[in-house]
Order: sequence, then structure tokens, then C-alpha cells
Amino acid sequence: MDDIRRFARTRNFAFRSIVIALVLSFVASVCLVQLANLQLLGRNTALAATQMRTTKVAVNAKRGRILDANGVVLAQSVERYNIIVDPQLASEFKPTACNDTTKEYCHQIDGKPVGASGAAAVARLLATVLDGTNAMELGAAISDANSRYAVVAKDVTPEIKRKIDDLNLGGIVYGELTNERVYSGGTMLGPILGGVNADGSGVAGLEQSLDKTLTGTDGYEIYQRGNGGEMIPGTLTDSKDAVNGSDVTLTVDGNVDWYVKKALIEGKEKYNASWAMAVVADVKTGDILALEDTDEREAGSDDAKLNASRVVSETFDPGSIGKVFTMAGVLQEGQHKATDQFTVPDTITTDDGQTYTDAETHGAEHWTYAGILKNSSNVGMILAASNYTDEQRYEYLRKFGVGQETGLDLSAESAGILHHWQDWDLRTRNTVLFGQGYTMNALQITQAIAAVGNGGVMPKLRLIKSTTDADGHVTENAGGNATRVIDEDVASQVLNAMESVSDLYKNMVSVPGYRIAAKSGTAEVAGSDGKLTSIVSDWSGVIPADNPRFVITVVMKDAKVGSFGGLTAGPVFATIGEFLMQKYNVSPSAKRTDAIPVEW
Repeated sequence: MDDIRRFARTRNFAFRSIVIALVLSFVASVCLVQLANLQLLGRNTALAATQMRTTKVAVNAKRGRILDANGVVLAQSVERYNIIVDPQLASEFKPTACNDTTKEYCHQIDGKPVGASGAAAVARLLATVLDGTNAMELGAAISDANSRYAVVAKDVTPEIKRKIDDLNLGGIVYGELTNERVYSGGTMLGPILGGVNADGSGVAGLEQSLDKTLTGTDGYEIYQRGNGGEMIPGTLTDSKDAVNGSDVTLTVDGNVDWYVKKALIEGKEKYNASWAMAVVADVKTGDILALEDTDEREAGSDDAKLNASRVVSETFDPGSIGKVFTMAGVLQEGQHKATDQFTVPDTITTDDGQTYTDAETHGAEHWTYAGILKNSSNVGMILAASNYTDEQRYEYLRKFGVGQETGLDLSAESAGILHHWQDWDLRTRNTVLFGQGYTMNALQITQAIAAVGNGGVMPKLRLIKSTTDADGHVTENAGGNATRVIDEDVASQVLNAMESVSDLYKNMVSVPGYRIAAKSGTAEVAGSDGKLTSIVSDWSGVIPADNPRFVITVVMKDAKVGSFGGLTAGPVFATIGEFLMQKYNVSPSAKRTDAIPVEW
């Protein structure tokens, strides 16, 4: 019996022990599972937190600068910030009341409580710094609690960024570094420089044509961001440096360009013209020192982006300036010399029945070919070109760049119009002899007259002097190849005749101490009604004539006080020429002793 009881006690004890062991095992298993879960969850939670804090931030490359020939910055990108709000965090925001304990990080507006919470409170605080921002509209824009990124302001200055930092909204509001394009010259070179779009890409002017050169390559940084949006030290895991765009240096002298624009505006007012424009270039190199018009369009503005410079886009009949090209071609073909003598009436009727007249009535004049150019005789040009074929007339106009782009690659540049000689009608074949029946822009005229001043070699116009990459390596822009158009002796004769033209206008167009070789022009052009109701007057010349340094072209439209180029565009030429002689300290001219006779 005792054995039975001992067995029963032993069995019961064993059973209880097994049950306890099972319970302990179960508890241990649960603990192990829970511990494993906690470790995994902690790891996942930490990973999630790390991933939430980790961000890839673009490091914006700066767009290259545009500088004038003196190194003055005309366009550059400056430090700016895009202001970002995290709407999810904004929705959870509760302003901290200000007291002695919280005064370093509290929130208030003009010393008073914010009066709201969530996105509305964030918006109210931001509106105190972002001028012109409506707090209610901003609050609505950042109220999406499911969003983590909303841009509320672009291109704010570092000063505004610091004021936003002082609002104590770290983690909710932060700034991303970006760049803004700014221009120092106002309306100077406005459409020539053009502008960029919201993404910083060039969309007009040099900003567009040089976009690949000016645009850099963005980099990036991957790191963990703290509550204030700042990088947590030691968390940078990957990065790529940004490479800034190259700087571009122009041939334009900002001082000359400024003065040219001033002279044009004053000339426009003095002669009551619709507009005026001018180009200044180095005769030998083709370097453009100035290219301006009277339009007031600020670089970078929508106005500058939507409207091209008149210098490149406006084309017109050059008028009597075209007689220079005719004389040069006739002399080059050996058909005449500048000293050849002609009897020139004021009217002529050609064999095909077309009648042409000079601008002024006169009798039968005894003029040399140089005298025909001096007196700007249409009839004389036709007489001198009796053996000058249509094909030759077309060929030399092409040689002087008519109907061809200058190669400057400026947006909206017009090549003008020059129809093939086989398409000319009976009248056009002769009007091209005196600058009518084809069109040019001011750059083309400048380049063509430079050929005469440069001994018959037409330089390729150059606007880009050099580029400097992010490492400071400078690459000179060689420009295009110069082209010989006429022989040196022919150029000398034409230049001599052009100096006699200037002598004719010496009471209106003169630069004391310096000789000028130039040609004036006047042409009818289409007015606002589409009919030939407007007048373009122009003047293009070389100074000094005895030692050519610069070529200047001035063009005016609808000058009400004297429509002839020598009376309007010419005096503006003289104003610019005098400035150039002083600025570059050009030696005075020698007395003229080799004038070709203009009468016989």
C-alpha cells in the first residue's frame, strides 16, 4: 500500500515537473520569439528611420559667367535657395508658446501667439518673411498630410533663408541651394545676352547659343538629414562633385557699348527717329566692340527673351552704301579705275526702257568714278557698270557677304535677301548697283565695309573672345577665316573715294584730328502699313581713314529731322568715333595729300 502511495506521489511529482517544464519551455520560447521580434523590429525600425533620414541632395553646378573684354561680369549665377516644406510634418506642428524658458525656440508673430496650429501656423510664420505671400493660400498649398515635399518659394536670397531659419521650423521648412541668373548691365546688350528659363537653361540670345558651354554638370550628396534639415556629421555615404559651366569672355568692350547706346538714344531723340542701332568693330580682327539699339530691354527679362536685337534681326536695303560694293567689283574686274572720267546727267533711260534718276536734280556733271561715289549718283553707277554683267553684280554682292549669315550664331539673325541674278527683273538688275533690291543687317554692312578698310580682306566677325573652364583653362576663340574680296590696290582706291564722301559731309560729320572714309545711304522700306512709307538712313565708315582701326555702322529709321544718312546717322557716327579715338589713344591722322580727283 505504501508502495502504491509512493508510486502515486512520484507519478504526480513527475507529472507536475513535466507540466512545469513544459510551461517554462513555452515561456522561454515566447521570450526567445519576443526577443527575436524585438531585435528584428528594432533593426527594421532603425533601418526605416535611417532610410527616412537619408536623402540624395543635388549639388547644383553654377552656370558659367559671361564677361566683357575687360573682365567685367555681364551675367552670372548667384547663390539662392528654394524653400521647401514637409506638409506631413507641417500638419503635426504645434507652436511653442514664448516664455523665459522657451524664448530661444518659441513661435510668435509680432510678439503675439501664432493663433493656429498645423499647416496654417507654418504658413502664418512663413508669410512674415516671404513678402507678397498670402498666408491662407500658402496654408492650403502645404495642407496635404500625405506629401513630404512642397516648394513654397524659389530663388530667395541667403538673407531671406537666414530669416526663415530663425523661425524655428527646423525639419518642417528648409532651403535647397540653387542659383539665380543676374545681369549687371540693365538694358545694355539686353536681347544679345537673352536669358534663361525657370530651369536655368538658355532660351534666347547668347544664353541660348552658348548654353552647352555655360551649363555645368550637377553633382549630388547622399547623407542623413537632421530635424533642422542639416547634414548629420559622419553620415555622408556617397557624393559626386558638381562641375561648373565655363565662363565666356566677349570681344565687346562694355564701356564702348554703354557709350554707343547712350549716343544712339540721344541721336534718336535729336532727330526724332523711330529707332536707331549701331555696330562697332575692329577693322583688322573683326572683333565686335559694341552692338546696340535704342530698344530698352533688360537682359534676362521676358522682353529680352521674346524680342531679338535689331542689330541681328532688322534687315533693310542698304541704299547708297551698296555703291561701295559696286565700285569695288567694277574696279576689281579691271573695267574702270577710280580716276576714269564720266559725263553724268541726273537721268538715264537704259536700252530696256527703264528710267533711273539721281536723288537731286543737276546738269551733266564731269565726275570721275571717285566723284560718282562722292556725289552718290545712281546714274553714274549705271554708266560705270555698262560692262558689269548681272552674274558679276551678284557674285560681288555675295563676296561682300550679302544674303549670308555672319557666322556669329546669334538667335534670330537674319541673312537678308539677295535673289539669284537669273531671277532679277529688268529694274532690279540695275537697282542692285546702288543698294536697292536686296537687304542686309547692320552686322553684314559692318563686315563688308571692314573689307575695304582692311586692304580688301574681309575679316570674320567675332563676338566670343575665349572660354574658361571650371579648372581655369582658357581656350581662345580663333573665329573664322578672313576672306580676300578685292585686291589691296582696289581697296585703296575705294577707301580714297569714301574719304571724299566724308569730306562732302565734313560740316556735319567730323572728328577733329582724324580722317574718315565712309558712305551714307538712304532707302525706302516698308512702314507699319506694309507699304514703302518709311525711310532708313545709314552711315558706315572707317576711322582713321589713313590708318584704319575701327569700322562703325549707324542706322536710323524714320528720322524726322533730315532723312539722309549723312545728316542723321553720320553725326552719331562722329560722336562714337570721337569717343573711340580718345579711349584707345589713337594717334591723329596725317594730312591728306593723295586724294583722287573727283571732277575733271
